[in-house]
Amino acid sequence: MTSVSGDYLFNAKETIGISFTENELLVQWRDKENIKPLKINDSTFYIQEMNEKFIFVMQPEVHILLAQKREHKGATIKFPKMLAGQKTPNAYYENDQIDKAIEGYLSIKKNNPNSRSIREGDLNNLGYRAMRKKEYKKAVKIFKLNTILYPKSANTFDSLGEAYYRSKDSVNAMISFKKSLELNPKNTRAKQFIDEQFLD
Repeated sequence: MTSVSGDYLFNAKETIGISFTENELLVQWRDKENIKPLKINDSTFYIQEMNEKFIFVMQPEVHILLAQKREHKGATIKFPKMLAGQKTPNAYYENDQIDKAIEGYLSIKKNNPNSRSIREGDLNNLGYRAMRKKEYKKAVKIFKLNTILYPKSANTFDSLGEAYYRSKDSVNAMISFKKSLELNPKNTRAKQFIDEQFLD
């Protein structure tokens, strides 16, 4: 089981650390270090501090699978083991490594689709926070990420269109607003932007 040692991607900002001391598995999570879980069997451990059972799965890639329980509402939740030197999506984003951040966010959506760290509304709010600070290029990156995570949401493309418009990129603004209207023909806000801002 020592092969499971390392960090696991918990959410966009946090990791779970797994280590061994004298063949005893220890968990590091948030401000809690050296958590000693209850061993159920060779691959399953109960972590009281999280009220969760971890199942260590070795194939096809090492990951932690949360045991099913009522609170998960039938969802399959996985925490993939991170590569040496790999960072959280948030850390990549703050370091302006957008491609790696997007890869990380997509991984979270795949392995834990109900994670609060990738909620559409929260990312949208993050983008508008950047807009209020007039950090338009940053807002574009956030909203663009949201369109990748939620490609069927008219709202994500509407927000991206506004960010492009504010950053004086009328071509991409038009593309985004048109995509928003395509997804939701009743989106009067996008139509208004097109009519008022771009049609002569």
